[in-house]
Order: sequence, then C-alpha cells, then structure tokens
Amino acid sequence: MDELLAEQQTLTAVERFARKHEQHDLPAQAKYYRDLIPLAKPQPGEQYAFTVDLDKCSGCKACVSACHSLNGLDEGEMWRGVGLLISNPSTSDVKPIHQHVTTACHHCVEPGCADGCPVLAYEKDPVTGIVRHLDDQCIGCQYCVMKCPYEVPKYSAARGIVRKCDMCHSRLAAGEAPACVQACPTEAIQITVVNRTVIEKKYRSRDNDEYRMTNGKMNASVSIRHSSFVINSFLPGTPDPRITLPTTRYLSTKPLPASARPADADALRLEPAHWPLIMMLVLTQLAGGLHLLHGILFSVGWTEPLPVLAMFAMCALLVGLVASVAHLGRPLKAWRAFLGWRKSWMSREIIAFSIYACLAGLLVCWPGNAIIAQTTALMALVGIACSAMIYVDTKRPAWPAYAVFTKFFGTMLLLSATAGTVWAGWLAPSLAPLLAALSVVIGTVLIVWEGTVLLRAKNESTSQLHRSAQIVFSLLRPVLAARVILFAVSTIFSVMVVFNAADRGPIWGMIACLSTVAAQVLERYTFFTACSGPRMPGGIA
Repeated sequence: MDELLAEQQTLTAVERFARKHEQHDLPAQAKYYRDLIPLAKPQPGEQYAFTVDLDKCSGCKACVSACHSLNGLDEGEMWRGVGLLISNPSTSDVKPIHQHVTTACHHCVEPGCADGCPVLAYEKDPVTGIVRHLDDQCIGCQYCVMKCPYEVPKYSAARGIVRKCDMCHSRLAAGEAPACVQACPTEAIQITVVNRTVIEKKYRSRDNDEYRMTNGKMNASVSIRHSSFVINSFLPGTPDPRITLPTTRYLSTKPLPASARPADADALRLEPAHWPLIMMLVLTQLAGGLHLLHGILFSVGWTEPLPVLAMFAMCALLVGLVASVAHLGRPLKAWRAFLGWRKSWMSREIIAFSIYACLAGLLVCWPGNAIIAQTTALMALVGIACSAMIYVDTKRPAWPAYAVFTKFFGTMLLLSATAGTVWAGWLAPSLAPLLAALSVVIGTVLIVWEGTVLLRAKNESTSQLHRSAQIVFSLLRPVLAARVILFAVSTIFSVMVVFNAADRGPIWGMIACLSTVAAQVLERYTFFTACSGPRMPGGIA
C-alpha cells in the first residue's frame, strides 16, 4: 500500500491524464477541466482569452492534433501551431533559452481581420469577445490574411474561403473546454477573462514591459483568476501588439528576455504572389495614368486624337478589373463587397473603381465633354489611392505608406508616359519625344529611389524594410536582374524615340512600353512576395 501511494505522488501529468480517461467515459471527462475555463460569462468590458503557461508547455503538439481532429480541418490546415523561442546568439549576457510556444487566434480587441473584411464575414461576439468567421458570407478575397499580423486566417483553395479558430465557442457555451485546452496533458492552455480596457492600456501605454500578478489580482487589474505569474508585454520577435491588441496571455515565472527571438527568425520565405492582383494593379494604374494624361491634354486644347486614348485606357481598366475577380474564391458573391465600406479599404477601393469604370465608359461615349474628362481623371487618382491604402492599412513593415504610395503613383505616371508614347507615335507624333523623355526621367527616378531604399534597408537591421531587402537580394535576385534588364531596354528605345520619332518611332515606342509593363509586373511580384515580416514563432527551419 505504501508503494502504491508513493507511486500516486510521482505520476506525471500525462499519466494522470491517461488514468482519468481510463476510469471515466468521454462525456464525463469535462469536469476535470472545469478549472481551465471561467465559471461565469465575461462582464461588460471583458472577454474570453487564451492564457498559456509557458512553464508548462512542452511542445508536444497535442493541442494541434486535437484542434485539427475536432474541427475537421483539411490536410495541411492548422488553426493552432507550436513554435520555439531561442536566445539571440549575438547577445552574450543572456542565458540560453529554449521555450516552446503554442499559438492560435488571439481574438484581438481590435481584430484586423474583421476590420478589413469587405463582406463583413467576421463578427466579434459582444458578450464573449470571440472573433468568429462566417463561412457562408466569405468570398475568399484573402484580405483578412493580409490584415492579420499573426497569420491566423487560413485560406482553403479547395473551399474557396478562409477559416480560423473560433475558440470552440459551442463547447464553451455548453461548459466544455475547447479542444486544445482539453487535450493539453500539462494543462498549459486555459481560457480566462480579460479586461479590454486594460489590454489597450497595456499595449498602448509607455510603461508596458511587464505586469505582476499576485493572489489572483494583477497590478494592471487584468482579470485572470489563477496563481502568480510575471507577464511580459507579449512575445519577443512577434508583430507589434498595438496593431490589433491581442488578448492571449503568455505567462511565466521566468520572464523571457527581450532579446529572445523565434527559432525561424532568420528563415527567409516568399509570400504568395497573388497574380490576379498583380495584373489588376498594373493595368488599373496604367488606365489611371492614361486618363490623367487625357485630362491634361484636354485641358490644354488637344482634342482630336483623344477618343482613341480614352478607348485604350478603358480597355486596360476593364481587363484589370476582370483579372481581379480571378483572385476570389467565390467570385459569384463579389457583388457584396461594398458592405464593409465603413471600415474596409477594399470595399472603398471596389466602390471607387466601380464609379471610375462608369465614368470611363461615359468618356468613351462623350470624349469631348470636359466635365467627364476631368472627373474621370480625378476618380482614377481616388481609386489608386484606395488601392495603396489597402496595403498600407495592413501595417506590415514591408508596406509603409511612403513606399506604397510612391510605388503606385510612380507606376501610374511611368506607364502613362510609356503607353502615351505609343499612342502619340501613331496619332500625335509631335508629342512622342516629350512623352518618351518623360518616361525615361520617371523610370530613372523610380529605380534609383527603390535601389537606394533597398540597399540602405539591407545594411540597416533596424529598418522596417530590412527583411524585404534580404529577400529581394537573395531569393529574388533573378527577378531583380530581369527588372534591371527590362529597364535598360525600355530606356534605350525611349531615348531612340526622343531623337528620332519619325518612321520607326511608333515601333520603338511599343518595344519600350512592353518592356516597361513587364518590368512593372515583376515589381508587383516583388511587392507581394517580399512582404514577409515578424510573425508568431515557428520551428527551426
């Protein structure tokens, strides 16, 4: 008897977990996890949140397996993952660490996925604070994937929609723990109640380094009803929590050093290219530039060959808009994309381009109308500005406002000059040298500016574009070389048009235009694939 009692004292958490399953039926096992979920619903101003005890997380991935099985996820689809934090080898005054971290949706106070969705396919429960995805309303635009800094929403190409963790809300409503909580053999994951105001103050105040909790109460009054821990601001090496205010709490009696970093921090990867969006951006900016050129020429008295220019711009715009539909997983539901106009820049872009397309059609029918010409040019600028804000609003380090706006409006001006050279070469020869010279100047300024920014970012590890610059100069080196070659070809033939616009001028202009368009397609490919930034910890690459 003494030996058996001694054995009971030395059972591991996994063995205790197994014995509970052997001795009781599955429906009755929930009572063993009642202490891992709140006993009452959140009060006003509070919400449910995941709490992870880093001291207990062993990296066994039982939570990953349980989440996958219970939610019936597709092969390769994960709503919860396990990563690793390690010491920074360049920091000699910090002891080596090897910390497993389990991560899932953080059910943020200000969820970027919900704010960006153009069809309102997300809802944040007003009582529990759980951020749920409404599968039947999703059109598969994947903008929520870009908006979430933690890469939580996962796109399913087979289903044509995005899906994500919903904290097993149906189980919580029935008093059952979520799959990941119930499956963890060390009880490292809990569901707790947090105060949203405190979360906001924690991440958006100056003094947000750490919070101490004693006897179930914290100095910051975060409502987590468990034993004493020290809580870091969030996790080292992860996205800025001020973007969405994540509610997940990572607790440890041994605070992680600020110099800790994800094990895959140095692993470079290419993000999805989004080819339909590449074509859409290039062609709509081409159309916008041509309509701007149309408006400028009309205002100075050029009227005779402008109907052809308006038709050319209209065709580019329509092809670009049609190409964008191919990006959607459920294109037949795209008509609903205006619903999120109050907070989604994608909805605003769709509305702006819809108005722009209507005006472009009117301009083709009445090319001599000054009001329509000027309004179309103005609406083109509004549409391109909305396109830029779609990516700026993601707050990704690789897409700062100055870089995105410079790229988009620079492309618009460059393509308007080069495509305008082709039009002028056939219908207005006297304008061709001027437009060709303008394209050389704009192209040179853009490529020198981008090269300077990338080289500086590559050499400055503190630059927010540093990671993108590393990707460009390593993984995208062939693309960069191709862009330089295409720029050189475009410049050479544009200069030939400047000095001899007669005879072969239109042909040379076409070669310069095609080279420029190809170079801008590669620039947009780089724009998307090199936008990698901080993310939740992964494994060793």
